[in-house]
Amino acid sequence: MTISMYQASVPIFQRMIKNLDGILDKASAWAATRKIEPQVLLQARLAPDMFALVRQVQIVTDNAKGATARLAGVKPPVFEDTETSFAELKTRLHKTLTFLDSLKPAQIDGSEARDIVLKLGPREVQFKGLDYLVGFAIPNTFFHYAMSYAILRHNGLDLGKPDFLGPN
Repeated sequence: MTISMYQASVPIFQRMIKNLDGILDKASAWAATRKIEPQVLLQARLAPDMFALVRQVQIVTDNAKGATARLAGVKPPVFEDTETSFAELKTRLHKTLTFLDSLKPAQIDGSEARDIVLKLGPREVQFKGLDYLVGFAIPNTFFHYAMSYAILRHNGLDLGKPDFLGPN
């Protein structure tokens, strides 16, 4: 059995974003119940030199839409990084899901050898599609997803592995 580039990308990112949506629901409800100002959680970070929760979530969506768009050979939608609430972050997640839902397998399948060029700061990095997906895009997106989870867990939100992995 083989797995297609579409199967290895879009459903993975969709699941991650849906799980993150549920995690943000829990965080918002927990903050309200505990009378914690939402900004405390939204601006929380694990270390002083790491991004806050808001930025981690933004990067998850940027990576998911950017990676799939590059593999499909289309321009990704641009979202302004202006979110300041759980509701606004959830809207961003839903807009990302809408974009992912618009992609068809035929757009991404066969992109294993597609040239992918990324500008990372002052340097350009070149990949072939498969190497980009499995060696950069998925791990990078999971990193920021895991950091979002870890920030909230570190601040006391009752999360467990089922929240991270989502429903089977």
